[in-house]
Amino acid sequence: MFNIYELYHGNLIMGCRFIFVFAVLINKVSQETVHREGVTGGSVLLPCSSSEHDHKLQDIDVSWRHNGSENVYDIVKGEYSLEFQDRRYKNRVETFPLEYERGNFSIKLNNLNYTDTGEFNCLISPSNEQKNVVLIIKAGKENKHKQEDQGLDQTTGPHIIYICVGTLLGVILGVIIVLSVACFIHRRKRNAL
Repeated sequence: MFNIYELYHGNLIMGCRFIFVFAVLINKVSQETVHREGVTGGSVLLPCSSSEHDHKLQDIDVSWRHNGSENVYDIVKGEYSLEFQDRRYKNRVETFPLEYERGNFSIKLNNLNYTDTGEFNCLISPSNEQKNVVLIIKAGKENKHKQEDQGLDQTTGPHIIYICVGTLLGVILGVIIVLSVACFIHRRKRNAL
């Protein structure tokens, strides 16, 4: 028979521990994410540096992606590669090849526009390091008057909602995982008896 007290007392404590660890991990990830602001028509530096220096430059690959899919910039075997670069970024990305030896793979994004808002990810292989930069674009001086005339506020908008919804979904997923694990453990204990 299903004993609520046993489930509550034993598995809920373990579930609470899991939620605590999950919350700490979420907090740690969010602390590692860098936030940058830019203005339309301007430029912004998106930082990405490797903390590991054991690899030779010719063994390193770096992939810059925007919102998880758009190819912003690639560094293959220590050399830049524009072969698969998304056309939105053609002639807009600068990099610093002399810094590669120091593990610095930052890029400068020029001629900013509102579609650049979102998350940029820098994945460094073979060390599997990932750096995240959340970019928010605000109106430049020339666009600010147009924006005010139209009553638009570009400093908040869908991108903030996406970030909030994504965080909320992550927490909900964590709770679902905890409850699933707790139920699974309870069933195993019950079947073992």
